[in-house]
Formats: sequence, structure tokens, C-alpha cells
Amino acid sequence: MLAKLTAEFIGTFWLVLGGCGSAVLAAAFPELGIGFAGVSLAFGLTVLTGVYALGPISGGHFNPAVSVGLWAGGRFPTAYLAPYIAAQLAGGIVAAAVLYVIASGRAGFDLAAGFAANGYGEHSPGGYSMSAALVSELVMTFMFLIVILGATHKRAPVGFAGIAIGLALTLIHLITIPVTNTSVNPARSTAPALFVGDWALAQLWLFWLAPLVGAAIAGLVYKAVLEGEKAEPPVTGRVSEEESSGSFA
Repeated sequence: MLAKLTAEFIGTFWLVLGGCGSAVLAAAFPELGIGFAGVSLAFGLTVLTGVYALGPISGGHFNPAVSVGLWAGGRFPTAYLAPYIAAQLAGGIVAAAVLYVIASGRAGFDLAAGFAANGYGEHSPGGYSMSAALVSELVMTFMFLIVILGATHKRAPVGFAGIAIGLALTLIHLITIPVTNTSVNPARSTAPALFVGDWALAQLWLFWLAPLVGAAIAGLVYKAVLEGEKAEPPVTGRVSEEESSGSFA
């Protein structure tokens, strides 16, 4: 269990540092900024690389919503749920602290600029409403879990789940950064919100509620309608075994 929780801590650390770091440090860098497309790719790459590096140890969730979705789909044990989420939150918060140290080393840095926090209404990059943000986060997390559950099904091609999952997260960001700055991950949302405080903490509820509900619905739908032949019980060890069990996500 220690190895699994450490892997989840490191993986979520990498996701928040790489994804939010690209948004804070590089998105609007003078004349050479990577923009929304670059930030989207950065989030996808952190998950893709993290899944292949750490998935064989912990399953590579790096996201409380993924853990909940896999649990709802019958692919993840109840006893692991709370420890995994705690490790993910800790990894994200430490990553945000490291990012703060780096970003504050530049003159003119201001947390009020957002620090890649998620938001709606006046704190949405495109001014989208709370209802739009709620629907966006719920539906996108639902689809993210459908991709994860399908790519890790025992009948899916072995060795390619990480690519599908990373590209799915990239696509989700390409669609929804203008709406909420894209969460689909409560740990990713919580980490910068703790540093921004104020409005970011006041709006954080949505970025827990919508992803967790969307993920749980996806897990239940996949298990009831799409799973087909009963999935094999979770195993750990080799990458191919993790993918066949569906815990490699």
C-alpha cells in the first residue's frame, strides 16, 4: 500500500506541476506563449507519462474522480478509495507549493491573476455561467471515465491505454479551458484554490461535485451496459495485467 500511495502522490504531483505549471508559467509568456493548445497538451502529457511510469504500481489514477469512477464500475476496492484520494490531494498541494515558489520568483507575480484555479461566472476564462460549468465538468468527466474504462477493458489492445487516456484529457482541455480552466479532477482544483483562497475556495464545491458525480455515473453505466463479459478481478504487477483489470487508469 505504501508503494501505491507514493505512486499516486508522485503522479498527481506531476499532473498538477506539469499542467498548472504550463498554464501559470508558459501559457501567455511574452510572444512565445503556448496558449490553450499548449496547456491542453501539457495536461495530456503528464497523464500519459505518469500512467506508463507509475500505472504498474498504483493503477495511475492521479485523480479522485478516476478512483471513484473505477470504484463505481467495480474495478477498484472500497478500502483503497479514501487512502488514494488523500495521497492524490497531498501530491497536488505539494505541486502547487512548488509552483508557487517558482512563479513568485518573477517580478510582478500576483496570485490574483488566478494561479490556474478553476472558476465560473466572472472567474471563467470565457465568462461562462455556473450551470454551464456544472454541465461541462460533469459531462467531460463522464466521457473521461468512459475512455478509461474502455481503454483498460480486458479485451482492449494491451499497452495502449495510456495513450488513449492522455489524448482524451488533452481533448477535454481543448474543449473546456474557456469554460472553467478545466478541472475533471478535484485534486487538481483543490491545490491552486488553497493558494488563491477567496473566490477559488468559494467555487471549489462545483469542481468536486461535478467530476465525482460524472465519474460515478460513468462507472455505473459502463458496468451495467458496456462491460459485457464480467471483468477479471483487479491484479497488480505487469502493465498488461493492470490494463486487463481496468485498474491501470
